[in-house]
Amino acid sequence: MLLILTPNIDPESEVYRQLLAHLSSLQNIQVRVHREEGVEQSLTEVYLIGNTAAISLHDMRSLPGVERAVRVSEEYRVLGRHKGDDRDSHFDYQGVRFGQDTLHVFAGLCAVDNPTNVELMMRALSENGQICTRMGAYKPRTSPYSFQGHGRKCLPYVFELAGKYGIKVIAMEVTHESHIDEVQEALHGTGNPTGVMLQIGTRNMQNFELLKIVGRQQEFPVLLKRGFGITLDESLHAAEYLASEGNRKIVFGLRGMKTNIGEPHRNFVDFAHVPVVKRLTRMPVCVDPSHSVGFRTSGPEGILDVMHATAQGVIAGANMVLVDFHPLPAQALVDGPQALTLEELPHFLEDVQIAREAYEKRMRLAERYRSQEGEPALIVS
Repeated sequence: MLLILTPNIDPESEVYRQLLAHLSSLQNIQVRVHREEGVEQSLTEVYLIGNTAAISLHDMRSLPGVERAVRVSEEYRVLGRHKGDDRDSHFDYQGVRFGQDTLHVFAGLCAVDNPTNVELMMRALSENGQICTRMGAYKPRTSPYSFQGHGRKCLPYVFELAGKYGIKVIAMEVTHESHIDEVQEALHGTGNPTGVMLQIGTRNMQNFELLKIVGRQQEFPVLLKRGFGITLDESLHAAEYLASEGNRKIVFGLRGMKTNIGEPHRNFVDFAHVPVVKRLTRMPVCVDPSHSVGFRTSGPEGILDVMHATAQGVIAGANMVLVDFHPLPAQALVDGPQALTLEELPHFLEDVQIAREAYEKRMRLAERYRSQEGEPALIVS
Protein backbone atom coordinates (compact mmCIF):
# COMPACT_ATOMS: atom_id res chain seq x y z
CA MET A 1 0.00 0.00 0.00
CA LEU A 2 1.18 3.51 -0.80
CA LEU A 3 0.36 6.58 1.28
CA ILE A 4 0.97 9.96 -0.36
CA LEU A 5 1.27 12.61 2.33
CA THR A 6 0.23 16.24 2.08
CA PRO A 7 2.79 18.29 0.10
CA ASN A 8 5.56 19.96 2.10
CA ILE A 9 4.75 18.05 5.28
CA ASP A 10 7.45 18.73 7.87
CA PRO A 11 9.24 15.54 9.05
CA GLU A 12 9.75 17.26 12.41
CA SER A 13 6.06 18.09 12.87
CA GLU A 14 3.87 16.42 15.47
CA VAL A 15 1.43 15.22 12.77
CA TYR A 16 4.24 13.46 10.89
CA ARG A 17 5.68 11.84 14.02
CA GLN A 18 2.28 10.57 15.16
CA LEU A 19 1.53 9.19 11.71
CA LEU A 20 4.84 7.28 11.52
CA ALA A 21 4.38 5.98 15.07
CA HIS A 22 0.92 4.67 14.19
CA LEU A 23 2.10 3.03 10.97
CA SER A 24 5.08 1.44 12.71
CA SER A 25 2.69 -0.20 15.19
CA LEU A 26 0.88 -2.14 12.45
CA GLN A 27 1.50 -5.85 12.78
CA ASN A 28 3.76 -7.56 10.22
CA ILE A 29 4.06 -4.37 8.17
CA GLN A 30 7.33 -2.77 7.14
CA VAL A 31 7.30 1.01 6.69
CA ARG A 32 9.52 2.61 4.06
CA VAL A 33 9.58 6.39 3.52
CA HIS A 34 10.64 8.15 0.33
CA ARG A 35 10.96 11.93 0.15
CA GLU A 36 11.30 13.79 -3.15
CA GLU A 37 12.40 17.42 -3.13
CA GLY A 38 10.91 19.23 -6.13
CA VAL A 39 11.44 22.74 -7.40
CA GLU A 40 8.24 24.09 -5.86
CA GLN A 41 7.32 21.52 -3.22
CA SER A 42 8.45 18.36 -1.46
CA LEU A 43 6.56 15.09 -1.75
CA THR A 44 6.61 12.33 0.84
CA GLU A 45 5.53 8.77 0.02
CA VAL A 46 5.16 6.03 2.62
CA TYR A 47 5.18 2.40 1.47
CA LEU A 48 3.53 -0.21 3.67
CA ILE A 49 5.15 -3.53 2.76
CA GLY A 50 3.72 -6.86 3.84
CA ASN A 51 0.24 -8.35 4.07
CA THR A 52 -1.77 -5.15 3.62
CA ALA A 53 -4.96 -6.82 2.36
CA ALA A 54 -6.65 -6.42 5.74
CA ILE A 55 -5.74 -2.73 6.03
CA SER A 56 -8.64 -0.44 5.13
CA LEU A 57 -7.97 2.17 2.47
CA HIS A 58 -10.63 4.35 4.08
CA ASP A 59 -8.86 4.19 7.44
CA MET A 60 -5.52 5.08 5.88
CA ARG A 61 -7.01 7.99 3.94
CA SER A 62 -8.53 9.40 7.12
CA LEU A 63 -5.20 9.59 8.97
CA PRO A 64 -3.84 13.11 9.61
CA GLY A 65 -1.20 14.08 7.08
CA VAL A 66 -2.36 11.57 4.42
CA GLU A 67 -3.57 13.03 1.13
CA ARG A 68 -4.11 9.79 -0.80
CA ALA A 69 -3.87 6.05 -0.21
CA VAL A 70 -3.35 3.59 -3.06
CA ARG A 71 -3.41 -0.18 -3.00
CA VAL A 72 -0.30 -1.26 -4.87
CA SER A 73 -0.11 -4.33 -7.08
CA GLU A 74 2.72 -6.85 -6.71
CA GLU A 75 4.34 -5.97 -10.04
CA TYR A 76 6.53 -2.87 -10.25
CA ARG A 77 5.49 -1.63 -6.82
CA VAL A 78 7.37 1.66 -6.95
CA LEU A 79 7.37 2.52 -10.65
CA GLY A 80 4.16 0.87 -11.74
CA ARG A 81 0.78 2.39 -12.53
CA HIS A 82 -1.70 1.34 -9.86
CA LYS A 83 -5.45 1.77 -9.60
CA GLY A 84 -6.25 5.19 -8.18
CA ASP A 85 -2.60 6.28 -8.50
CA ASP A 86 -2.45 9.64 -10.27
CA ARG A 87 1.10 10.62 -9.34
CA ASP A 88 3.06 12.58 -11.94
CA SER A 89 5.05 10.63 -14.52
CA HIS A 90 7.91 13.12 -14.77
CA PHE A 91 10.93 14.46 -12.94
CA ASP A 92 13.07 17.60 -13.24
CA TYR A 93 16.85 17.74 -13.50
CA GLN A 94 19.12 20.66 -14.36
CA GLY A 95 16.03 22.70 -15.23
CA VAL A 96 14.98 20.07 -17.80
CA ARG A 97 11.70 18.19 -17.48
CA PHE A 98 11.70 14.48 -18.28
CA GLY A 99 8.27 12.89 -18.46
CA GLN A 100 5.90 10.76 -20.46
CA ASP A 101 4.70 13.95 -22.16
CA THR A 102 8.10 15.39 -23.18
CA LEU A 103 10.67 14.68 -25.90
CA HIS A 104 14.43 15.30 -25.78
CA VAL A 105 17.11 14.32 -28.29
CA PHE A 106 20.47 13.13 -26.91
CA ALA A 107 22.68 13.26 -29.99
CA GLY A 108 26.40 12.86 -29.49
CA LEU A 109 29.53 10.73 -29.50
CA CYS A 110 29.13 7.07 -28.65
CA ALA A 111 32.71 7.26 -27.34
CA VAL A 112 34.72 10.37 -26.51
CA ASP A 113 37.90 10.37 -28.60
CA ASN A 114 39.49 13.83 -28.38
CA PRO A 115 38.64 17.42 -27.29
CA THR A 116 38.39 18.65 -30.88
CA ASN A 117 35.59 16.27 -31.83
CA VAL A 118 33.83 16.85 -28.52
CA GLU A 119 33.85 20.61 -29.14
CA LEU A 120 32.65 20.21 -32.72
CA MET A 121 29.77 18.07 -31.47
CA MET A 122 28.85 20.48 -28.68
CA ARG A 123 28.96 23.48 -31.01
CA ALA A 124 26.73 21.76 -33.57
CA LEU A 125 24.19 20.90 -30.88
CA SER A 126 24.17 24.46 -29.56
CA GLU A 127 23.75 25.90 -33.06
CA ASN A 128 20.73 23.65 -33.54
CA GLY A 129 19.06 24.58 -30.27
CA GLN A 130 19.86 21.38 -28.37
CA ILE A 131 20.59 21.19 -24.64
CA CYS A 132 21.27 17.45 -24.22
CA THR A 133 23.89 15.05 -25.55
CA ARG A 134 25.43 11.64 -25.12
CA MET A 135 29.16 11.18 -24.43
CA GLY A 136 30.78 7.84 -23.68
CA ALA A 137 33.75 7.94 -21.32
CA TYR A 138 33.45 4.31 -20.19
CA LYS A 139 32.77 1.73 -22.90
CA PRO A 140 32.13 -1.94 -22.10
CA ARG A 141 33.19 -3.97 -25.14
CA THR A 142 32.74 -7.55 -26.27
CA SER A 143 36.46 -7.92 -27.00
CA PRO A 144 39.02 -7.14 -24.27
CA TYR A 145 41.27 -5.72 -27.00
CA SER A 146 38.78 -3.09 -28.21
CA PHE A 147 38.92 0.56 -27.14
CA GLN A 148 37.10 0.86 -23.81
CA GLY A 149 36.98 4.61 -23.38
CA HIS A 150 39.28 7.27 -21.97
CA GLY A 151 37.52 7.10 -18.60
CA ARG A 152 38.13 9.77 -16.01
CA LYS A 153 40.86 11.45 -18.09
CA CYS A 154 38.36 12.93 -20.54
CA LEU A 155 35.70 13.99 -18.05
CA PRO A 156 37.02 17.49 -17.21
CA TYR A 157 37.17 18.72 -20.80
CA VAL A 158 33.87 17.06 -21.69
CA PHE A 159 32.11 18.85 -18.82
CA GLU A 160 33.84 22.18 -19.45
CA LEU A 161 32.90 22.13 -23.14
CA ALA A 162 29.32 21.19 -22.27
CA GLY A 163 29.12 24.25 -20.04
CA LYS A 164 30.69 26.44 -22.72
CA TYR A 165 27.98 25.53 -25.22
CA GLY A 166 25.01 25.42 -22.85
CA ILE A 167 24.53 21.66 -22.75
CA LYS A 168 22.60 20.86 -19.59
CA VAL A 169 22.49 17.05 -19.47
CA ILE A 170 24.96 14.42 -20.70
CA ALA A 171 23.93 10.76 -20.91
CA MET A 172 27.03 8.80 -19.84
CA GLU A 173 27.32 5.08 -19.24
CA VAL A 174 28.92 3.76 -16.04
CA THR A 175 29.95 0.16 -15.49
CA HIS A 176 31.35 0.28 -11.95
CA GLU A 177 30.52 2.15 -8.76
CA SER A 178 33.88 3.94 -8.89
CA HIS A 179 32.75 5.66 -12.10
CA ILE A 180 30.03 7.49 -10.16
CA ASP A 181 32.65 8.95 -7.82
CA GLU A 182 34.82 9.94 -10.79
CA VAL A 183 31.90 11.71 -12.46
CA GLN A 184 31.07 13.56 -9.24
CA GLU A 185 34.68 14.60 -8.70
CA ALA A 186 35.07 15.86 -12.28
CA LEU A 187 31.81 17.79 -12.17
CA HIS A 188 32.65 19.44 -8.88
CA GLY A 189 36.23 20.08 -9.98
CA THR A 190 35.05 21.96 -13.07
CA GLY A 191 32.44 24.00 -11.18
CA ASN A 192 29.38 21.90 -12.09
CA PRO A 193 28.98 23.38 -15.59
CA THR A 194 26.54 20.68 -16.70
CA GLY A 195 24.64 17.63 -15.47
CA VAL A 196 24.94 13.89 -16.05
CA MET A 197 22.34 11.21 -16.57
CA LEU A 198 24.00 7.95 -15.58
CA GLN A 199 23.43 5.24 -18.14
CA ILE A 200 23.32 1.54 -17.28
CA GLY A 201 23.85 -0.36 -20.49
CA THR A 202 22.22 -3.52 -21.70
CA ARG A 203 25.12 -5.69 -20.52
CA ASN A 204 24.66 -4.47 -16.93
CA MET A 205 20.87 -4.62 -16.92
CA GLN A 206 21.00 -7.54 -14.48
CA ASN A 207 24.10 -6.47 -12.56
CA PHE A 208 21.98 -6.23 -9.44
CA GLU A 209 24.68 -4.91 -7.13
CA LEU A 210 25.44 -2.07 -9.55
CA LEU A 211 21.71 -1.35 -9.81
CA LYS A 212 21.47 -1.08 -6.03
CA ILE A 213 24.47 1.25 -5.78
CA VAL A 214 23.24 3.52 -8.58
CA GLY A 215 19.78 3.50 -7.01
CA ARG A 216 21.10 4.62 -3.63
CA GLN A 217 22.60 7.80 -5.05
CA GLN A 218 20.06 10.47 -5.87
CA GLU A 219 22.27 13.17 -7.35
CA PHE A 220 21.98 11.84 -10.90
CA PRO A 221 18.99 10.48 -12.84
CA VAL A 222 19.42 7.16 -14.60
CA LEU A 223 18.89 5.90 -18.14
CA LEU A 224 18.41 2.13 -17.91
CA LYS A 225 18.69 0.24 -21.18
CA ARG A 226 16.63 -2.90 -21.71
CA GLY A 227 18.61 -6.14 -21.60
CA PHE A 228 19.18 -7.37 -25.15
CA GLY A 229 18.43 -11.03 -24.39
CA ILE A 230 15.80 -10.94 -21.63
CA THR A 231 12.09 -10.25 -21.43
CA LEU A 232 10.54 -6.83 -20.98
CA ASP A 233 9.22 -7.94 -17.58
CA GLU A 234 12.72 -8.85 -16.41
CA SER A 235 14.04 -5.49 -17.59
CA LEU A 236 11.29 -3.57 -15.81
CA HIS A 237 12.11 -5.42 -12.61
CA ALA A 238 15.69 -4.19 -13.03
CA ALA A 239 14.27 -0.65 -13.00
CA GLU A 240 12.47 -1.54 -9.77
CA TYR A 241 15.85 -2.38 -8.24
CA LEU A 242 16.90 1.24 -8.82
CA ALA A 243 13.65 2.70 -7.57
CA SER A 244 13.39 0.48 -4.50
CA GLU A 245 16.78 1.83 -3.36
CA GLY A 246 15.49 5.41 -3.54
CA ASN A 247 16.22 6.82 -7.01
CA ARG A 248 12.95 7.35 -8.90
CA LYS A 249 14.43 9.56 -11.62
CA ILE A 250 14.62 6.80 -14.21
CA VAL A 251 14.24 6.75 -17.99
CA PHE A 252 13.71 3.31 -19.51
CA GLY A 253 15.59 2.70 -22.76
CA LEU A 254 14.67 0.45 -25.68
CA ARG A 255 17.70 -0.38 -27.83
CA GLY A 256 16.66 -3.41 -29.88
CA MET A 257 16.76 -7.13 -29.12
CA LYS A 258 19.70 -9.38 -29.93
CA THR A 259 18.39 -11.91 -32.45
CA ASN A 260 19.19 -12.84 -36.04
CA ILE A 261 15.52 -12.22 -36.85
CA GLY A 262 16.46 -8.55 -37.04
CA GLU A 263 19.13 -9.02 -39.73
CA PRO A 264 20.43 -7.15 -41.63
CA HIS A 265 19.96 -4.63 -38.82
CA ARG A 266 22.22 -4.97 -35.81
CA ASN A 267 19.29 -5.73 -33.49
CA PHE A 268 15.57 -6.32 -33.82
CA VAL A 269 13.83 -2.97 -33.30
CA ASP A 270 11.50 -3.17 -30.27
CA PHE A 271 10.01 0.31 -30.35
CA ALA A 272 6.45 -1.05 -30.37
CA HIS A 273 7.04 -1.48 -26.64
CA VAL A 274 7.15 2.29 -26.07
CA PRO A 275 3.43 2.53 -25.22
CA VAL A 276 3.62 -0.76 -23.29
CA VAL A 277 6.24 0.60 -20.89
CA LYS A 278 4.28 3.84 -20.51
CA ARG A 279 1.12 1.86 -19.74
CA LEU A 280 2.77 -0.42 -17.16
CA THR A 281 4.95 2.19 -15.45
CA ARG A 282 5.31 5.93 -14.90
CA MET A 283 8.79 6.05 -16.48
CA PRO A 284 9.63 8.19 -19.53
CA VAL A 285 10.79 5.99 -22.41
CA CYS A 286 13.93 6.40 -24.54
CA VAL A 287 14.64 4.81 -27.92
CA ASP A 288 18.13 4.12 -29.25
CA PRO A 289 17.86 3.80 -33.05
CA SER A 290 21.64 3.74 -33.57
CA HIS A 291 22.22 0.48 -31.72
CA SER A 292 19.02 -1.00 -33.11
CA VAL A 293 19.96 -0.44 -36.77
CA GLY A 294 23.75 -0.38 -36.56
CA PHE A 295 24.54 0.92 -40.06
CA ARG A 296 24.22 3.99 -42.27
CA THR A 297 21.95 2.26 -44.77
CA SER A 298 18.97 3.92 -46.44
CA GLY A 299 15.96 2.97 -48.50
CA PRO A 300 15.25 3.88 -52.13
CA GLU A 301 13.66 7.15 -50.99
CA GLY A 302 17.00 8.19 -49.50
CA ILE A 303 15.95 8.19 -45.84
CA LEU A 304 18.41 6.53 -43.48
CA ASP A 305 17.20 3.42 -41.67
CA VAL A 306 18.26 5.09 -38.41
CA MET A 307 15.84 7.92 -39.14
CA HIS A 308 13.04 5.49 -40.00
CA ALA A 309 13.59 3.66 -36.70
CA THR A 310 13.68 6.97 -34.82
CA ALA A 311 10.37 8.00 -36.37
CA GLN A 312 8.84 4.65 -35.34
CA GLY A 313 9.77 5.29 -31.73
CA VAL A 314 8.76 8.95 -31.67
CA ILE A 315 5.43 8.38 -33.37
CA ALA A 316 4.74 5.70 -30.75
CA GLY A 317 5.29 8.27 -27.99
CA ALA A 318 9.00 8.05 -27.09
CA ASN A 319 10.19 10.75 -24.68
CA MET A 320 13.90 10.60 -25.44
CA VAL A 321 16.08 9.67 -28.42
CA LEU A 322 19.66 8.51 -27.87
CA VAL A 323 21.50 8.68 -31.19
CA ASP A 324 25.12 8.52 -32.38
CA PHE A 325 26.72 11.40 -34.27
CA HIS A 326 30.37 12.07 -35.06
CA PRO A 327 32.26 14.80 -36.98
CA LEU A 328 34.15 12.07 -38.89
CA PRO A 329 32.37 8.70 -38.51
CA ALA A 330 35.11 6.84 -40.39
CA GLN A 331 37.55 7.86 -37.64
CA ALA A 332 35.25 7.12 -34.69
CA LEU A 333 36.80 4.76 -32.13
CA VAL A 334 33.46 3.05 -31.41
CA ASP A 335 30.44 2.36 -33.66
CA GLY A 336 31.51 4.61 -36.52
CA PRO A 337 29.43 2.70 -39.12
CA GLN A 338 26.18 3.73 -37.43
CA ALA A 339 27.04 7.35 -36.60
CA LEU A 340 25.39 10.23 -38.44
CA THR A 341 27.40 13.27 -39.48
CA LEU A 342 27.11 16.77 -38.07
CA GLU A 343 25.84 17.96 -41.46
CA GLU A 344 22.91 15.54 -41.03
CA LEU A 345 21.95 16.90 -37.62
CA PRO A 346 19.48 19.57 -38.86
CA HIS A 347 17.79 17.02 -41.14
CA PHE A 348 17.57 14.51 -38.29
CA LEU A 349 16.07 17.01 -35.85
CA GLU A 350 13.51 18.24 -38.38
CA ASP A 351 12.52 14.65 -39.15
CA VAL A 352 12.06 14.00 -35.42
CA GLN A 353 9.81 17.03 -35.19
CA ILE A 354 7.64 15.74 -38.04
CA ALA A 355 7.23 12.41 -36.24
CA ARG A 356 6.43 14.19 -32.97
CA GLU A 357 3.76 16.28 -34.64
CA ALA A 358 2.26 13.11 -36.12
CA TYR A 359 2.18 11.57 -32.63
CA GLU A 360 0.42 14.65 -31.24
CA LYS A 361 -2.14 14.54 -34.06
CA ARG A 362 -2.80 10.86 -33.29
CA MET A 363 -3.29 11.75 -29.62
CA ARG A 364 -5.82 14.45 -30.49
CA LEU A 365 -7.62 12.06 -32.84
CA ALA A 366 -7.83 9.39 -30.14
CA GLU A 367 -9.07 11.98 -27.63
CA ARG A 368 -11.81 13.10 -30.04
CA TYR A 369 -13.07 9.57 -30.58
CA ARG A 370 -12.99 8.80 -26.85
CA SER A 371 -15.07 11.89 -26.12
CA GLN A 372 -17.58 10.90 -28.80
CA GLU A 373 -17.87 7.45 -27.25
CA GLY A 374 -18.40 8.91 -23.80
CA GLU A 375 -15.09 7.74 -22.35
CA PRO A 376 -12.97 10.03 -20.17
CA ALA A 377 -10.76 12.23 -22.36
CA LEU A 378 -7.03 12.39 -21.73
CA ILE A 379 -5.21 15.69 -21.55
CA VAL A 380 -2.76 16.07 -24.43
CA SER A 381 0.23 18.26 -23.69
